[in-house]
Amino acid sequence: MKILLAHPNFPGQFRRVAGVLARTPGVEVFGLGDSKWMQGSAPVEGVRVAGYAPPPATTEATHPYARKFDEAIRRGVQAAQALAVAKKKEGLQPDVILTHPGWGDGFFLRDVFPDAKVIGLFEYFYNVRGADVGFDPESPARPDDGPRLHALNAVQLLALQSCDEGFCPTNWQRSRFPPMWQGRLSVLHEGIDTRQVVPDPSATATLADGTRLKAGDEVLTYVARNLEPYRGYHIFMRALPAILEARPQCHVLIVGGDGASYGPKPKPPLTYRQKYLDEVAAHLDMSRVHFVGRIPFSQYLKVLQISRLHVYLTYPFVLSWSMMEAMSAGCLVLASETPPVQEVLTDGENGLLFPFLSHEALAERAIEALANPAKHAALRAKARETIVGKYDFETVSLPAYLRMLGL
Repeated sequence: MKILLAHPNFPGQFRRVAGVLARTPGVEVFGLGDSKWMQGSAPVEGVRVAGYAPPPATTEATHPYARKFDEAIRRGVQAAQALAVAKKKEGLQPDVILTHPGWGDGFFLRDVFPDAKVIGLFEYFYNVRGADVGFDPESPARPDDGPRLHALNAVQLLALQSCDEGFCPTNWQRSRFPPMWQGRLSVLHEGIDTRQVVPDPSATATLADGTRLKAGDEVLTYVARNLEPYRGYHIFMRALPAILEARPQCHVLIVGGDGASYGPKPKPPLTYRQKYLDEVAAHLDMSRVHFVGRIPFSQYLKVLQISRLHVYLTYPFVLSWSMMEAMSAGCLVLASETPPVQEVLTDGENGLLFPFLSHEALAERAIEALANPAKHAALRAKARETIVGKYDFETVSLPAYLRMLGL
């Protein structure tokens, strides 16, 4: 069987399954991605990759509502042209295509390979009500949100039409899509490597300033790809003064970059990190607050393994792998009471919850949890049990991938 994996930042979410497929007898695996986006990505052994040139930029003449769609069309054309060349020169003829079509890569795959089965990973469908838009009073809904989001969803709708079937990582994400399309979408999380992400009572971490912390120390952790409101960074920072005042031995490790992955960008020259730090800095002992930026996975894992309490927040939006990896590492997770979180974490059963918009509630629950680590040992164990039982890559996700691919 020949399988094509298409992702602009190849291998993206397909890294683990690509590695397994490449080692499977009788299976040939090919990759497709944006040659610029893939720079610096570690290759997957046994996978031949075709890169396409980044699509030409959209123009100012394009209506603002249509620019994302225009960009996706341009990317889809670039991807299809690269595959047509590979088909002609190398005889590429996949039986199955697994694609992340949200950027447009998957739009025209069927035109190049009409006999291939096309399966898409669908992460999010925007809704004007009931999800991220207007959720946070500090970022209220705008009058043009309706038409803007309807136009933005054109990318997902064309991607859905371009696939034979699709899947979403969680039930909640699937529920965001229109009912008429949900029948074509199954639920399959990409999976957590629970053999690598494990508790380690001997873990230590040495910070840039020489501070050395170990499992058992009073360490509060927070992780996000970027420190921004969508992941509740502003709520977390507003809770810190009360937490650090009540817990004088507590150190805080904050992992994440200064960009903005979701929602509106901050007004320059400030980053969200600096904006919300400035709001509370006068009330913090900064010798105990450590911004470590983006770090290699091995260091990130040590951060989770030394954590006494891990805080995770999100708008009603795509659920982060970091929360599930924290649970797999045996962290006590204190998370926002939002629908994506509640699908995985139940208050008092395998973690703790608090209302997203209340930094006071976050502080109160964090102080109690930091003060009583032994009391919550069972929640830590149950958190890992949840991830191993429902989201483990090897035993849960991989068999589902193989069934879906016809292997």
